[in-house]
Amino acid sequence: MFQPLPVQGEATNPLVVVHDEPQPCPYIAGREARMPLQWPLGMMTADMLDQYLSAGFRRSGPFLYRTKCADCQACESTRVDMQSFHWSQSFRRILKRGDRDLQVRIASPTVDPARVAMFNQHRSARQLGLSERELDSQEYTGFLVETICETQELSFWKEDQLVAVATTDFGRDSLSLVYCFFDPQFSRYSLGTYSILKNFELAMQSNRRWVYLGMYVASNSHLNYKARFKPQQRLHQKDWITFE
Repeated sequence: MFQPLPVQGEATNPLVVVHDEPQPCPYIAGREARMPLQWPLGMMTADMLDQYLSAGFRRSGPFLYRTKCADCQACESTRVDMQSFHWSQSFRRILKRGDRDLQVRIASPTVDPARVAMFNQHRSARQLGLSERELDSQEYTGFLVETICETQELSFWKEDQLVAVATTDFGRDSLSLVYCFFDPQFSRYSLGTYSILKNFELAMQSNRRWVYLGMYVASNSHLNYKARFKPQQRLHQKDWITFE
């Protein structure tokens, strides 16, 4: 069983734009994106995180961002309501297989050579990088260890071997899945799906309603798998639309 983490309260932190330049789109090849990086003035409480997630923001290291592309609305923030989520037979099989063979540990995010190597291996195998250059430990820290809210790392182990890492932000009424990577040799465990399902369990056990899955992009095979988790909501412009 996961132990619920303490949560805190209050209002919204103002944001300061620290970078706002067009860049190659990380989700659709050949397109240009605008994703302003914004820095909160101080650590965010759990209530603040809920508000920003509901407005479509994502976190990367100590910054928040959301897409503001003038001619494209392909990216849609996605969330699943734990009060209505459907546990399909396939999901139950994945959960049962993983629970039988794997152990899950939850702790503060950390960096070490094993994590950095597996991150780069996963990114290379799935062709997720915009360049072939590998991240080093400092860049890994800036992406997955530095934070501005309550953040925990779920690490997945096969006996004494680390096989997957999932980083999750904790709001008062929500969890936000920041990033997951895994050892491709253990793909039989469907580790990406398994990590999402374990986050669903964690949300339910701690009485949180929403789990944010990040961006959904219909034309991106690395992102459109999120449509499997239903019913779900996607943020289209300013409205959350339900998909059954």
